[in-house]
Amino acid sequence: MFDTVLVANRGEIAVRVIATLRRMGIRSVAVYSDADSGARHVHEADLAVRIGPAEAARSYLDIAAIVAAARETGAQAVHPGYGFLAENAGFARACAEAGLVFIGPPAEAIEAMGDKIRAKATVSAAGVPVVPGVSDVDIPEGGIAAAAAEVGYPLLLKPSAGGGGKGMRLVEAPDGLAEAVESARREATASFGDDTLLLERFVTTPRHIEIQVLADGHGGVIHLGERECSLQRRHQKIIEEAPSALLDSGTRDRMGSAAVEAARAVGYRGAGTVEFIVSARDASEFFFMEMNTRLQVEHPVTEMVTGLDLVEWQVRVAAGEPLAMAQRDVRLDGHAVEARVYAEDPAKGFVPTGGTVLALTEPAGDGVRVDSWMRPGTVVGSAYDPMLAKVIAWGPDRAGALHRLDRALAETAVLGVPTNVTFLRALLADEQVRSGELDTGLVERRIGALVGDGVQEEFFVAAALDQLLTLRPTGSIVDPWERPTGWRLGAPGGVVFRLRCGETEAVLRVEGPPEDAVVTLDDSGPAPVSASWSGTGDSLDLRYAGAFRRYRRAKGAQGLWLAREGHCVLVGEWPRLLATQGEAAGTGRLTSPMPGTVLVVKVAEGEQVSAGASLLVVEAMKMEHTITAPVDGVVSALHVHAGQQVALDEPLAVVTPPEEK
Repeated sequence: MFDTVLVANRGEIAVRVIATLRRMGIRSVAVYSDADSGARHVHEADLAVRIGPAEAARSYLDIAAIVAAARETGAQAVHPGYGFLAENAGFARACAEAGLVFIGPPAEAIEAMGDKIRAKATVSAAGVPVVPGVSDVDIPEGGIAAAAAEVGYPLLLKPSAGGGGKGMRLVEAPDGLAEAVESARREATASFGDDTLLLERFVTTPRHIEIQVLADGHGGVIHLGERECSLQRRHQKIIEEAPSALLDSGTRDRMGSAAVEAARAVGYRGAGTVEFIVSARDASEFFFMEMNTRLQVEHPVTEMVTGLDLVEWQVRVAAGEPLAMAQRDVRLDGHAVEARVYAEDPAKGFVPTGGTVLALTEPAGDGVRVDSWMRPGTVVGSAYDPMLAKVIAWGPDRAGALHRLDRALAETAVLGVPTNVTFLRALLADEQVRSGELDTGLVERRIGALVGDGVQEEFFVAAALDQLLTLRPTGSIVDPWERPTGWRLGAPGGVVFRLRCGETEAVLRVEGPPEDAVVTLDDSGPAPVSASWSGTGDSLDLRYAGAFRRYRRAKGAQGLWLAREGHCVLVGEWPRLLATQGEAAGTGRLTSPMPGTVLVVKVAEGEQVSAGASLLVVEAMKMEHTITAPVDGVVSALHVHAGQQVALDEPLAVVTPPEEK
């Protein structure tokens, strides 16, 4: 067995791998970029080595620097996690050439399955059913439109060299093909260094089901059942579960056998996942989609129903040990569901967010697991993937697991960084989700009902009372005139607060001390309210509208963060600012929907544009967001250039309609 293992990754997967290494008595070495110098995985490893700057995630892709760090620290093996170099055959070979064991499959297996085109040919030869499609390397120049027509619409563009939803584009009709190809190639190049695309028939109402396989170096290959991964946004998974509510035992055995044959076909070794598209109407119809030659993000649900530590078995197989179980020994006990907590805004198309974690509450208890890289003080920037944590729950059956996960998310609070936790709870409560009637388009169809609208009034009341507590003078002797009572001659008393949360504004009047007050919210009638800080001041206790509520609280530069029952909001002062005439019109001013980098500027100042035309592309955390013209008009102002870093809501351009011009 190894004495020292270097973890060539960051974030929650690095923390998770380090935990297993520690349990196995193996010394862990972390690597980090300048952006991650204070990250949790750096502090939890036995040793950490700097490998460079954060720009464009180059540090974690620097093979020479990572191999050098492993050799300098005496590591015998390297665990790649997932993402970055996890499916890079060149990295696996570089490790071998340096005398290091790559904790993953052979380079030849990575190459065979990493290229989606070659992978389809390989598994098809092994008798595994595949989706109809074509590679653009087989398409003559200028013939992509004809090839797409032959595959048939709707079709899916997929980068041949990578996964994780990066660069994937759904094309519904021929008129959207050219722009989708251009965007897919650009994102594929940025993410994987290869713009080769695969055009595949898109299976309507598909379900995404994958099989976990485990193989040793002695000819043993088994599968550990399936995971249902149909709940997705932008082709990236949000909630995963094991087992699937769709499959019966016969279909599970057939898909499992197909996955094992796919792994055998490339001489696989270690943990891997074979992904299938399955018809929601007929579970017996399934097609091979791809094989991920690494650990999957969603591996914890398999661990919770099988009782196996997949990272441990990756390490043991890499050290030359045979599997300790045969296929007949694998048992699936109960049900497990995982929810991915992202720094993103579902109401704005899931654009990435960012910020500093001011305070953090993560759930615990029987049947609950959290894989996370956060801690108070963590800075969530735009350089890396927006996933912050995974909350996983186990139950004796699916209903029990869903209920336990919902309660775990209700206890989750990330103050300082907007997340998707409220959206996740809404998704889990959806009737179709609870009944198991899933498909990959469900989230898109239900998004309006899932993101909700407005802010619950209780948060405005809580913020006003919290501010009143802040204004109250302290000390043994208090001047009565310093008390925040709002007293004035000849007018009603009370303190007025003008507050804003997102796009929602409210005016509140509070009369009396915080412990026994009356609050009036906008035009509603007065209501009794009382509030006090509890503990060390990190919580606010509020009695309002006949109920007692406790909020986690944290002060930030932009206002007060409050969290309760999975809802986490930022409430700030409502500034009364005058807008310019163009801005007051509210039609043509474009701002950045997320902190990131301006990737492409497609227009020039003074150019005439039509509503819906693509003007700019902003990229953050390896995801592109296209900024379009909101109206017909002229680009009267252009504030940015390609390569420029922009903040959330930073002005990008102004499109002036003809009548204003």
